[in-house]
Amino acid sequence: MDAILSQLLSAFGGLMGWQPLLVIVIGVTLGIIVGAMPGLSPSMGVALLVPFTYNMSPTLALVLLVSIYIAACYGGSITAITINAPGTAAAMVTSFDGYPLTRQGKPGMALGVSVVASAVAGVISALILIFFSVPLAAVAVKFHPAEYFALALFGLATVASLAGREWLKAFLAACLGLALNTVGTDPISGADRFTFGFVELSDGFNLIPALIGLFALSEVFTAIEKRDFLPQKLDSLGQAWPRIRDYWQLKWTMLLSSLGGTVVGIFPGAGATIASFLCYDFAKRTSKHPEEFGKGSLQGVAASESANSASVGGALVPLLTMGIPGSATTAVLIGAMMIHKLTPGPQLFYDKPHIIYGLFAAILLANIVMLVIGLLGSRLWVQVTAVPKQPLYVLITLMCVLGCYSVRNSMFDVFCGLLFGLLGWVMKRYKFPVAPVILGLVLGSIAETNFRRAIMMDGEWVFLTRPLSAILLAVAALSFLIPMVANMRSKSSEN
Repeated sequence: MDAILSQLLSAFGGLMGWQPLLVIVIGVTLGIIVGAMPGLSPSMGVALLVPFTYNMSPTLALVLLVSIYIAACYGGSITAITINAPGTAAAMVTSFDGYPLTRQGKPGMALGVSVVASAVAGVISALILIFFSVPLAAVAVKFHPAEYFALALFGLATVASLAGREWLKAFLAACLGLALNTVGTDPISGADRFTFGFVELSDGFNLIPALIGLFALSEVFTAIEKRDFLPQKLDSLGQAWPRIRDYWQLKWTMLLSSLGGTVVGIFPGAGATIASFLCYDFAKRTSKHPEEFGKGSLQGVAASESANSASVGGALVPLLTMGIPGSATTAVLIGAMMIHKLTPGPQLFYDKPHIIYGLFAAILLANIVMLVIGLLGSRLWVQVTAVPKQPLYVLITLMCVLGCYSVRNSMFDVFCGLLFGLLGWVMKRYKFPVAPVILGLVLGSIAETNFRRAIMMDGEWVFLTRPLSAILLAVAALSFLIPMVANMRSKSSEN
């Protein structure tokens, strides 16, 4: 412990120059912009900046790229809250309560909680990364495909509690997402499935156009149908921000979601989206006011953003200790480390500890810088809600088209985004939730691939013979059945 603290203090001293601090500020600013723009994911933002690090020292290069990664995960919440266009997949969960708060004229409350929860979670996950990374990675790397399948199923089971009385519609929407996920190349055999001759569908439906269409474009189509063109009126709380007391009331939500997000982030392939859904579901189940979730709950915003940001520190655990990428962005970081002749893994802690602890210190500083920039910038971002709706809808549509096109420079993705927008509009018109469709798309490939791998490795009974897998499956079943039965009883008692 003393050796870790000594190395960490030395690393902080090395970052106190103007150049490292400027790199952190630039990285955080770019990361927020990348995260807030639909179509640009954290992994894309980091990948775009890798060529600019060629002439930097390895430490500064990693500091810049990790700062972008951290801030991009927070940046997605800005557009999720203000215009219901999540900049990242994980920010979709933030929109459940963030956008209703904006519709109520209280965007400042949601934006304030979002940035503070993100910063607090980032610091907590960084501390876990610093002090517990090696033993945590040793546990995560032993996960069998059966456990990954059970974890994905657990994530899918949250739709029952998230949807409340509309659990059946949420279940059908999740099944639609799972069905759409089967389009493309079979992950095991390599055969094409349901591509209908379209080469562009060989990789399946891209998540970004689906996300943009189902959330942002569907909102525009719904507003046009309802002729909702009046600018949002901010009430007396519109320019207000959460008080210290408000943050204090959310302390346990932030802490537990940060711990949960870090743990989920450690498992390679799990990612921020699963972490956000699971922690949001847990927060709702344990809340004193679960009826407020989905209608503008600050607790819901805090749970989602804490889990989202904490998953960054978790994803870095297997990267730095085992050389295994925990997310798409950490896979890009491995490439950047290789460019700078660094091999991630346990040996790096012994060969070049100054780089590792310099990165740890930079993560802590980047979260503090993100908090400052986020609080200052939120005063400006909140004004987006007061813009007249006609030009705002035009701007949102243009951003959506550009976001879809930028994924693969393909008009096919633009048409997919428009089709998903129409699908989302129809679903909202008939009171079907759209979030479970995305959940099915995100978790479908994880569930299918690991289900088939597990059977190929150890037979069809492996899910019950492995204790952890069996426990997770049981918890998933209870997570789905208990809210379903409770809602059915509630309806029958009313009738």
